[in-house]
Amino acid sequence: MLRPLEPVGRSSRIVLGIAFFVLFVALWAFATFGGYVSRTFLADPLTMVSDGWNLLTVQGFSQDILVTVGRVLGGFALAAVIAVPLGILMGAYKPVEAFLEPFVSFARYLPASAFIPLLILWAGIGEMQKILVIFIGSVFNIILMVAVAVGHTRRDLMEAAYTLGSSDTGVVRRVMMPANAPEIAEILRLVLGWAWTYVIVAELIGSSSGIGYMIINSQALLATGQIIFGIIVIGIIGLISDFLFKAINRRLFRWRFA
Repeated sequence: MLRPLEPVGRSSRIVLGIAFFVLFVALWAFATFGGYVSRTFLADPLTMVSDGWNLLTVQGFSQDILVTVGRVLGGFALAAVIAVPLGILMGAYKPVEAFLEPFVSFARYLPASAFIPLLILWAGIGEMQKILVIFIGSVFNIILMVAVAVGHTRRDLMEAAYTLGSSDTGVVRRVMMPANAPEIAEILRLVLGWAWTYVIVAELIGSSSGIGYMIINSQALLATGQIIFGIIVIGIIGLISDFLFKAINRRLFRWRFA
């Protein structure tokens, strides 16, 4: 019987997670092999695997994967380095929040894809343009989410620090930052997932390499098997990075997950 917020064991969680993928592939195979969906518009699982193997062994798709991963990490790292300190300042100091929040709230609603024509004019069609698309799509969300997290720091911890003689800067550095470090790490994990959507959009226009470039070329050839394989590769890389982020967070902040 299902009960709200009832915890699930680790083994049961793994089994249930795998079961969904098995069911999904089974329905996909049933729809394509059964003739309910034309294979011209949706390749069957075996064709997808065959096309994916061809991409990796013949067409050098592994290099495209590395290029895309590098772009994601570059743009995301640049956004994190700038956004996390600004978010901490906004959350800690209300005058800074009053100064920056209107612009940050405005900018985070602007779609990163809308900047692509301008970025091509400013930075060309090279790597910097792709990195800047990811940067723009990530930086404002990180700033605002970090600011909200830091702004909700427990007041009793801050008052205890002041009672013990800590300065204003010391409270930020020794109380607010450590208290919110696990949540900031979780914010970065979530935004890293969003960064993948931005890089694919950036690679669809004015690109000569990357997963997005392969997908747009496959569309012109109606090679839906290759398109699906590219999408699955993105999902697998995202899943791996998500698990790595969670493992690192649990190791760094064991007291939070105890």
